Amino acid sequence: MELLQPGLGLLVWTLLAFLIVFYILKKFAWKPILATLKERETGIADAIASAEKIKIEMAQMKNENEAILQKAREERATVLKEAKEQSDKMIGEAKDKAKAEYDKILADAQLAIQQQKNEALTEVKNQVGTLVIEVATQVLRRELANKAEQETFIEQVVKSAKLN
Repeated sequence: MELLQPGLGLLVWTLLAFLIVFYILKKFAWKPILATLKERETGIADAIASAEKIKIEMAQMKNENEAILQKAREERATVLKEAKEQSDKMIGEAKDKAKAEYDKILADAQLAIQQQKNEALTEVKNQVGTLVIEVATQVLRRELANKAEQETFIEQVVKSAKLN
């Protein structure tokens, strides 16, 4: 039974050794350990606070980024719309200009055709007039006594006359 119940001397010496170790630990190790624990606790609390702060900042940055992206999308849509309107306007102006140029060329061509037609008619009239004068001159130069000879001569002159 001695093994199950320690002796009084052993108990006293164990208690004395424990108290000495406790006193030494309290005097020299307890304060640095507590200071280290307190420092670690403060560091962890600061890290948690910093993480929360960063989390809030990240959420704000995400919101700002989304707002910037939305604004960029709107600006892109506006620029694309303006570019399409500008291209449509340019195409319309080009079509109008081409139609005006076509109309001008057509009018100039019709005017040129009309002028050439008038010139040709004038030239034909001049040639007819010249022929009439030549025929009349030849008829007058020749004095014919008989009307039958006169008609035969006029027909010969008309047949022999060449148009220029």
